[in-house]
Parts: sequence; structure tokens; C-alpha cells
Amino acid sequence: MSTPRIIFAGTPAFAHVAMKALVDAGLIPVAVLTQPDRPAGRGRKLTASPVKKFATQLGIPVLQPQTLRDDEAHAALEALRPDVMIVAAYGLLLPQAVLDIPRHGCLNVHASLLPRWRGAAPIQAAILAGDNNTGVSLMAMTAGLDCGPVYAEQRIEIAPNETAGELHDRLAAAGGKLLVAELQTILDGERVAVEQDEGLATYAGKIQKQDAEIDWRRPATEIHRAVRAYNPVPGAYFFHAENRIKIWRAAVATGVSGNPGEILQFSKDAIVIACGEDGLRLEELQMPGKRRAVAREFVDQADFS
Repeated sequence: MSTPRIIFAGTPAFAHVAMKALVDAGLIPVAVLTQPDRPAGRGRKLTASPVKKFATQLGIPVLQPQTLRDDEAHAALEALRPDVMIVAAYGLLLPQAVLDIPRHGCLNVHASLLPRWRGAAPIQAAILAGDNNTGVSLMAMTAGLDCGPVYAEQRIEIAPNETAGELHDRLAAAGGKLLVAELQTILDGERVAVEQDEGLATYAGKIQKQDAEIDWRRPATEIHRAVRAYNPVPGAYFFHAENRIKIWRAAVATGVSGNPGEILQFSKDAIVIACGEDGLRLEELQMPGKRRAVAREFVDQADFS
């Protein structure tokens, strides 16, 4: 069978991993669709997405429309005569006119076990909720948000102390493998997509920086999950003496109590803060303008008196 004509639509590192899996399998996209370059870093210099950088290295044409709702974008996609469009964390909803362009439709690589955690931040949502498992789904795209029928999925157990960054990397790798393993079967019509149960749907909205501020009134188990979920972006934080202090690693300290936010211990042995239930042992922190430091180093940088 001839190699399918693939348009790959994606933007961040998660999508780059899926695209690389395709390329490594000899499935080279005829074009890439990715978000326009965005300002990044302290200098706010316009920076290409990981997917664009990879496509450029391979000499694959790159399309970066501001919107997919105009005739020019539709014409450019139609001219490519795609058999399928593979979408992974692209960042824009695809209107029906675009979904209808590929001969076999559009296939989405999504980082959850749908219908749980539709939306922008499924990895963080799974950790925040205390889920024991998550995974990746291959979904036939429809005009709604992550609500199309699912062709295949791969379940992954979430480790007790796993951060969103660590889980992201495992899910990205699993998504790439699942995509390559199932793509031809799907295109050949040998896989039947299963409709999602709308009654089980949950949503993971886009994360804002203020979401990551620690509320010490909450149980330590929930705060610990927040520390993991917001590592590496945007980083869980709290304020002390007007300093925004980020927490990168922590653990629950059971059997301790105090007023929420009270510093129960601040020494080279441990830093413990009281929560609404139990306490949180801070293991790796960061003062503004400083590098990350483990607790025994952090006490030399900060005055918590």
C-alpha cells in the first residue's frame, strides 16, 4: 500500500515526539501545521515551536495560519490533497470545513483516557485529581472539544511522586508508539472507533499562573499533588515576606499540625509547613533570582524567622 499523505498539526514538545515517531517509521508528513512563532525567554524573542524546528530540519513545508476559519487557510490545506491529518496538541480548534478536507478525516493524539480529561491540561488535571491511571487516546476528530469516537488507547499508571513533566514525557512516548502501531489499521478501516460516554466526561481547562499559588488551608495530600502537577510549569508557589517562593519537590508530613501556613520546622534537617490537614515537607525550593536548592541549602539562602 502506498504511503499516506499526512498533514501533521501540532505545536509543543508532546507533538514533536509524535511527529518524530512518524518520521522514524518512514511516514514523512507532506506538510506541518503549527502555531505562529511566539515571544519566549527573557528577551521575548520570537521563537519557533518544537514542531516547526523539527519540520524545518527535515525540509518539510510549514504552515502557520493565525486562524483556520478563512478561505486562504482552507485552500492551502486542500492543495496538499491529504489522506489524513494527525493532530497532537495543536492549540486551535479545527472547524468542520478543515475536518472534512482529509480523505480519512483527522486523527487526534490526546494525553488522557477519554472521556476523562478533555481539554487543554489533561496531564496536570489527572495528577491534581489523584488519579492512579491515565494514558493516551487516538480519537477521530469532530467539531466538539475532544468528544470524537476513540480508536485505541494505552493506559499508564501514575507513580506516587511523579511530576507533570515526567508524566508528560512518558505519555508523549506512548502516544507516538500507539500512533505508529495503529495508523495504517485505522486508515484501512480495520479499527472501529467507539463513541465516548458523555456521562463520564470531565474537563481540564487551561492553567493560569495564579492556579499554582498554594492554599495552606487545603490538606497536605492535595497540596502535594499541586506541587507535582505544576512542575515544571508554572511551578507551585507561596509568598513569604513578599518573596514568591517556588516549590519543586515536597512530601506529606503526617502526624503534625498547626495553623495553616505556620512554619513548624525550618532547619537543615527539614522544612515543614502546616496545612489544613497534616503538613508539607519542602524538599526542593527556589527563591526569586536564585537557582533551585534542596532544603538543607535553602535554609542558607532564606530567613523564615
